[in-house]
Amino acid sequence: MLFDTTLRRDLSRMFGGTLIVILTIVLTMMLIRTLGQAAGGAVSPQDVVLLLGYTALGHLPTMLALSLFIAVVTGLGRMYRDSEMAIWFASGVSLSRFVRPVLRMGWPVLLVVALLVLFVWPWGNQQSSDLRERYQQRSDLSRVAPGVFQTSRDGKRVFFIDRDTPEAQQARNVFILSNDGPRESVTSARGGRIELLDDERWLVLERGQRNEADSADGDKMLSQFDSYRVLAGERALNKAQERPPRAIPTFELLQSPNLRHQGELVWRMGLLLGAANLLLLAIGLAATNPRRASNWNLLFALLGFIVYYNLINLSQAWVSSGRFGMGAALAGLHGSAFALALVLLWWRDHASVFRLRPRRAAGAGDAA
Repeated sequence: MLFDTTLRRDLSRMFGGTLIVILTIVLTMMLIRTLGQAAGGAVSPQDVVLLLGYTALGHLPTMLALSLFIAVVTGLGRMYRDSEMAIWFASGVSLSRFVRPVLRMGWPVLLVVALLVLFVWPWGNQQSSDLRERYQQRSDLSRVAPGVFQTSRDGKRVFFIDRDTPEAQQARNVFILSNDGPRESVTSARGGRIELLDDERWLVLERGQRNEADSADGDKMLSQFDSYRVLAGERALNKAQERPPRAIPTFELLQSPNLRHQGELVWRMGLLLGAANLLLLAIGLAATNPRRASNWNLLFALLGFIVYYNLINLSQAWVSSGRFGMGAALAGLHGSAFALALVLLWWRDHASVFRLRPRRAAGAGDAA
């Protein structure tokens, strides 16, 4: 039918343009944030692009849902402003008739959102966590670039090396400034290496000296050593460490349904149900009066999206804390949103601004 084909084509074109704009804005913000983390030593500079890709995959379901929502609101809003909706209403087409072509246009996007949320989201989080963990498991010396001062994770040590060796655990001409309360020490050595002992990292320095000063009583001590062992300040992480719920595959969450896993399931399924409900809500929220100079429907629609998305996050926290059950949270939030969408569609069909009811003029009965 011409009605369905035209509407789907217009909405698809609007969705593509909106997605490009949102992707550009979000990726730019993510890039700035990731570069800041790399500059602060939280992630490896070589992994910035890879980490950006994993992070973008994690946020892609939200961007797709937002783009689809904005496309429907702006597309139907344009039809209201251009009086196309008035023509369709006058032809006997109700607003609920728009649900079918909108869903036919949006179901591939909803399918992609489901695949991303249920499968790609935990995989991307796991890969990002592995990148960060591998980088953080490296010793402080291995993160130091030659000729650059590097602060340890606890902020109590400053490292400097003149040049490094091809081996990842070795360093040459090491300088360490340590500040532990009133005691401050400066240690220099010609070489150093990392050794693991009882899940702890030890820095073994060779052929150097240590100058220690106590600011409380003014005592100073200078000592030389052939070999000196110092704790690197961080423990080796256990690979069997418990993963966060967002990095666990959906099938594993279903197999062990504790509170934290149920909260993660509520968020994943809630994002998919929310994208479908927002698609229906957009049809009713797109209505506008072309006679008004200002158009606030898009602003109110975006406000509704923000509130709905925050409620999805709150439902995850409520289920994780045991305040609500998983079924009650999903049915209460998304069932209410679905009912609100149906009520809004019914109200638009029966109280459209374009359907003018005839008014009886004053004194018309007397004149008759």
